[in-house]
Amino acid sequence: MACLVLAPAVMAKQAEPVRVASKNFAENYLLAEIVAQLLEGQGITVERAFGLGGTLICYQALLNDEIDLYVEYTGTLSQAILQRPEVTGREELNVVIAERGLHLMPQLGFNNTYAIAVRRQLAESLGLRNIGDLAEYPELRLVFSHEFLERGDGWPGLSKRYALPHSVEGIEHALAYQAIADGAIDATDAYSTDGELSRYPLRVLEDDLAYFPAYMAAPLVRSEWLQGAPVAAQSVRRLAGLMDAEAMQRLNAEVAVSDKSYVEVASEFIDSNRKALGLEGRVLQSATATFWADMAGHVIRHLQLTGLALGAAIFIGLILSLAVFSNRRLADAVVYFCGLLQTVPSLALLALMIPVFGIGFTPAVVALFLYSLLPIVRNAVTALATVDPTLVRVSEALGLSRWQQLRYLRVPLSLPMIFAGIRTAAVISIGTATLAAFIGAGGLGEPIVVGLSLNDTDMILRGAIPAAMLAILAEFLFAALQKRVSRGYQ
Repeated sequence: MACLVLAPAVMAKQAEPVRVASKNFAENYLLAEIVAQLLEGQGITVERAFGLGGTLICYQALLNDEIDLYVEYTGTLSQAILQRPEVTGREELNVVIAERGLHLMPQLGFNNTYAIAVRRQLAESLGLRNIGDLAEYPELRLVFSHEFLERGDGWPGLSKRYALPHSVEGIEHALAYQAIADGAIDATDAYSTDGELSRYPLRVLEDDLAYFPAYMAAPLVRSEWLQGAPVAAQSVRRLAGLMDAEAMQRLNAEVAVSDKSYVEVASEFIDSNRKALGLEGRVLQSATATFWADMAGHVIRHLQLTGLALGAAIFIGLILSLAVFSNRRLADAVVYFCGLLQTVPSLALLALMIPVFGIGFTPAVVALFLYSLLPIVRNAVTALATVDPTLVRVSEALGLSRWQQLRYLRVPLSLPMIFAGIRTAAVISIGTATLAAFIGAGGLGEPIVVGLSLNDTDMILRGAIPAAMLAILAEFLFAALQKRVSRGYQ
């Protein structure tokens, strides 16, 4: 079915676009897209920052005025963000977050609480009905999402409440359902409105000790934005109460089970609720981006990220190498420092950029630049410093200055190793740039992140294959450039 969105209406528009973000799981993508399409139907420009990695990244981006809104859950806000479990109601939460310049808008109507899911066959064979029943089977393999393992309302508190003795492991949430269906794991955390609960043969265990709080979904916004964008705010308020738990699980199931994208499901939801959303009588028009248009946008963004980062790394790395190669101790120190940067996991390095540069393009470029330095600097320093000493002495005997030695001797002889370092850096940068989608930088990592969240292999391949092709292309281009530069020295 063709994806439908509302045609822009002739209405009062706000000067600035609304920056809508989402976390990196299916339901949050869907809700963010519903909000985005609703706003676009009012003639309001929307900037999407979907798939940001984890709750705290979204929250911090909101505090830093890098986004305007995202859909949050009351339990997450009180337990994980504010660490005020006694504050549960929307009004109470708004009193607390008002001091931070934030506001929780009216709730969408459903409670997406945490749940513990096990394979139905296993549950029936062992008689598992309640979470507490797991304590009798410490040999069961419990594997939870990484966020659940760290949250105050997650495994630490759950294991204490139910006296669960299990050793647990972490997994990406979207991959857990397939893993449990395949029998690779025995139990995992779930969201009560997950569409996968109807797709796989699972049993949700009863939270008989009422450990999990209510997780009522609602748009979390900046108070300043709420006051400055009355048209947009009024449009978002119309979503209040439109989705109960059953409806939300059905929408999630359409994304998880059918061939529909979350964009299509969001469009159909808006279309079926036009009257409630104040959009009755509006003309609908197709706004589904073509595959090639989507890909072109991702590729261009990827090239911008890697091109700027790699260009800066080549320029600074070569200048630095030329400056230090003759001083062994200094050169070793520089190479060692660049090596330390390389030891930091790429995703961690991207995350470390957020407090300094925020989310989006800039922190991604800085992180990729730092990650690209080592192969360039190490190869250049090694090549320049290990030129045949006999040739160096001959050049000195001929009266060549240091600059002339560099120009006519060291650099030409070092070109193969220098270009080898640049080619390695290019491949590293292109591959690592796919992770930049977790901090809202876009690029070919975006379909990969979405695919992981939705357990959509085709979507993952849409990002992975072009990224691999770009890496191969970069290898050939730099090889050709090396030949051309080498001829210039002949």
